[in-house]
Amino acid sequence: MSLIRLHSFAEGHWFSGDGAGQILASAIDGAPVAEITAKGLDYAAMLRFARQKGGPALRRLTFHERASLLKAVAQALTARKEELYALSALTGATRADSWIDIDGGIGTLFVYASKGKRELPNETFLIDGAVEGLSKTGTFVGQHIYVPREGVALQINAYNFPVWGMLEKLGPSMLAGLPVIAKPASATAWLAEKAARIILESGVLPEGAFQFIAGSTGDLFEHLTSQDHVAFTGSLATSIALQAHPVILKNAVPFTAERDSLNCSILGPDAVPGTPEFDLFVKEVAKEIGVKAGQKCTAIRRIIVPEALSEAVASAISKRLASLAIGDPRVETTRMGPLASLAQRDDVRSQIARLRQDCEILHGDPDRLEIAGLDTEKGAFLSPVLLAARDAKTAERPHDTEAFGPVATLLPYRDLADAIDLARKGDGSLAGSLVTADARIAREVVFGAGAFHGRLLVLNAECAAESTGHGSPMPHLVHGGPGRAGGGEELGGIRAVHHQMQRVAVQGSPAFLTAITKSYVKGTPEPETPAHPFRLPFEDLVPGQSFHSPEREISLEDIEHFAHFTGDTFYAHMDEEAVKGHPFFPGRVAHGYLLLSFAAGLFVEPKRGPVLANYGLDNLRFLKPVSPGEAIRVRLTVKSKSPRNAAYGEVRWDVEIRTGSGETAATYELLTMNAYREAS
Repeated sequence: MSLIRLHSFAEGHWFSGDGAGQILASAIDGAPVAEITAKGLDYAAMLRFARQKGGPALRRLTFHERASLLKAVAQALTARKEELYALSALTGATRADSWIDIDGGIGTLFVYASKGKRELPNETFLIDGAVEGLSKTGTFVGQHIYVPREGVALQINAYNFPVWGMLEKLGPSMLAGLPVIAKPASATAWLAEKAARIILESGVLPEGAFQFIAGSTGDLFEHLTSQDHVAFTGSLATSIALQAHPVILKNAVPFTAERDSLNCSILGPDAVPGTPEFDLFVKEVAKEIGVKAGQKCTAIRRIIVPEALSEAVASAISKRLASLAIGDPRVETTRMGPLASLAQRDDVRSQIARLRQDCEILHGDPDRLEIAGLDTEKGAFLSPVLLAARDAKTAERPHDTEAFGPVATLLPYRDLADAIDLARKGDGSLAGSLVTADARIAREVVFGAGAFHGRLLVLNAECAAESTGHGSPMPHLVHGGPGRAGGGEELGGIRAVHHQMQRVAVQGSPAFLTAITKSYVKGTPEPETPAHPFRLPFEDLVPGQSFHSPEREISLEDIEHFAHFTGDTFYAHMDEEAVKGHPFFPGRVAHGYLLLSFAAGLFVEPKRGPVLANYGLDNLRFLKPVSPGEAIRVRLTVKSKSPRNAAYGEVRWDVEIRTGSGETAATYELLTMNAYREAS
């Protein structure tokens, strides 16, 4: 193929860079693939463009609208993903490796699009937690909210997952309302650039919402502010240098790092040869060594096994590695391709040499690999290498040296406490795993080593068929880890969105907080309600509008009828003798669900109208028992509302059931779907 000149996308235009650039080579045969340089880019102007164009455009959109953008981007990439697969092979990735990178990245966008619609309001800000009372009479209250920052998300990605790495960062940032400047590692930047072109050519994103740097970041860090957010994936050394940049320190720029990680996998003492768990362990370890040629931040580096089983484990893993088909990743039968570059292979070889100070090689030769029809020195090919610590108790190198390739070290342990101690010696990792059939062992390891890991997989025969495996980050769960791993949470569901917004404590009167948050705060004067709220179309509902029901007395006959009709004959409702001396009930009391049913009868408007459906309730609490002969009444208040589509929206109602004497018997939030005026 002809040499590709990679371009940056800045201020709405593609820019090729000035002068000659760095030549990037194919991992397969060392042939030139692309030329890259960002010389001449105006980084300050890129940031201004994002802040002045992209940021305001994104912040005008609701979470649901931003989620729709993510879905459209994912669809555009899906339609053209074969173009990405064709270029991915030149990075050394097999088809299966590329699936993790390309389809995995696209899938992450789809997940965040779905979560944005399901878990976030159709609003531009988030309410966080309950209202906090700050005064005796309730005239002064507080509420935490999340608001979008007014900066830029600078995202610096690693070479090993050019597509996934870019998309898994982009999703939460865009959902949070931050425009993105993506900067991939140069070694495999041709693949990231193609993905960026597909995104931009789709025309989905607002102007300035997404820019792309092919090459170095130049003086970009000099122009960052406290409103910006930096997300970095790469080496420990580079992370330390960037986090120590004077501007990062001076402006307290939020910085998320995902870096070196000496992940471990522990074989439980119960998982002896012949058990399904032993076979699962061997399969999982061998897979993690070979997938992406071991170039995964979550790959297993330390194999922690019982001393009595170490030889059996070593033999079984070596056998699997020996059968691994290594070769040209474009060939369908290949299971492991080369490393991403010759420079990367040189680095892995040097780290293996360092590991050998404490370890011996059980399988593989890091300096020699023969593959028929391939020049393995021109290509970045490397044999899988399995090492074993000579003395696991004193060995230091396996716990401080990461060979970022198809390399792992066997560490025998004496007992479970010893295994946990070895797991903790990694000083923080992204992912750990335990293979066992014993739940007691699982509990001991999770609570013994959990503080040192971002994620722990507990694998047994029951979940193996559907498990995503040790090394697969999922957008729903934390991707990050303490200590050496960087201390960040790059993924983790909506938490990853929260990290890129500003949490603000707003204090004031109930009425002001209701007006600011568009969510009713108790103590706010009730606005005029022209009719029963259930008769008002969605657009006419205002937080605070209320309906106060008449009273209804609860009789003993009501309680007994409800008990026999539903089958709920719990003694507190039916047996006066049994309830004597009860710590909560003064005698026989009404069912909580009877109160809910009677409450609905008191506030429901029966005729067809804007209320289309009741689809649940949240935060139900029974606060005071109601005895036979007591009356109840209901206050139904519009708490908040969120549009869903052009026909209807979601309404959240604050419901309070009070006794005749004015005491609160129960509270909950009712959820309904309400039509707009024209759809009613």
